[in-house]
Order: sequence, then C-alpha cells, then structure tokens
Amino acid sequence: MVLDEPKDADEVFAVYGFTILMEKNLVEQTKDVTIDYGMHGCGSGFKLTSEVPIPGVGSGASCSC
Repeated sequence: MVLDEPKDADEVFAVYGFTILMEKNLVEQTKDVTIDYGMHGCGSGFKLTSEVPIPGVGSGASCSC
C-alpha cells in the first residue's frame, strides 16, 4: 500500500472517510477485498484479503503491508 493520486486505470472507493484506489484490472481479478488493520505476527499493519486468491501474492489470499 502506498499514498498515490488517482489515475485513469484506477477504481476509487470511499470507505469510512478514507479514499482507496485500486487498479481496475486488479479489481476484476480479486473481486471483493477486505482491508483490516491490527496486530499480525510480530507487529501491526494492514492485512488485505481478496475474495478470489491471486497466485504469487503472499499466501495467495492475502498480504500484509
């Protein structure tokens, strides 16, 4: 996850006062994505979990940022 400005290839979501950008082609591949913030392993951070696992990304179903 990074701070960025919207581009033509991005889908823009407004959730709980936050603006979230995601590439449209990635939205089509992953379907719904859940973003959670909390303690994960030995630290804290964001955890993204997709409805459709993407091979080669983390465990295929999520990644921590």
